[in-house]
Amino acid sequence: MDIVFIGAGRLATQFAQALRRQGHSISAVYSRTLAHAEVLARLLGALATDSVDGLPRQADAFILAVKDAAIAELLPQLCKGREGQAFFHTSGSVPMSVFGGHENCGVIYPMQTFSKERMVDFSNVPIFIEGSNERACQLAADIALTVSSHVESRNSEERRILHLAAVFACNFANHCYALSAKVLEQAGMSFDVMLPLIDETAAKVHDMPPRDAQTGPAVRYDEGVIEAHLKLLQDDPVTYDVYKCLSQSIYSHNR
Repeated sequence: MDIVFIGAGRLATQFAQALRRQGHSISAVYSRTLAHAEVLARLLGALATDSVDGLPRQADAFILAVKDAAIAELLPQLCKGREGQAFFHTSGSVPMSVFGGHENCGVIYPMQTFSKERMVDFSNVPIFIEGSNERACQLAADIALTVSSHVESRNSEERRILHLAAVFACNFANHCYALSAKVLEQAGMSFDVMLPLIDETAAKVHDMPPRDAQTGPAVRYDEGVIEAHLKLLQDDPVTYDVYKCLSQSIYSHNR
């Protein structure tokens, strides 16, 4: 297929390269910052532009991989003169209604964390799709199935729930890693010592429910340990509050 990418960030970088490896042609890349578009376009052998008007008028699919707020901003200009084209966004939290009355549109939402520097194996990435009609649904499926074996149809409300759950499982968990690293760095120790613990924690939930895998002082609400930890954090009120709130949540969830 001939695909145009709107966006040159982390998701666009990984998704566009994955599609190209599977034989799709990425003909153009748009970014508001031309230098960003040029970096990705060089990897793909594509045209780079910072002008929506500079994009091709026709393609098999136009894929928007931009921040949520930019989707609604870009669509009117992008769709103008391309009324018969198929447009897809990649957001977990933006509903189909963002497309207004456009006929052929949908969602291709890869639920994964992305970095520009780290190659992602899409074959096991869950991709959730939705379409405005049978043609859009089929096109979304055809694109998603070329890179992933885990493709499901999910409506806008279901994707919002998936995205919320993903924030807890990924973004909040990663922030806890950052807080752990901060505590260690302040004591002159390396975060590397935590990696075996992190790996085992993640591995356990492949075999048991997260609630059953939970350990630590908060499960049994060991007040002595908790108070000692809070004392160590007394000069960092934000991290203090995070520790206290999470400890209370863990205890309440496991009672």
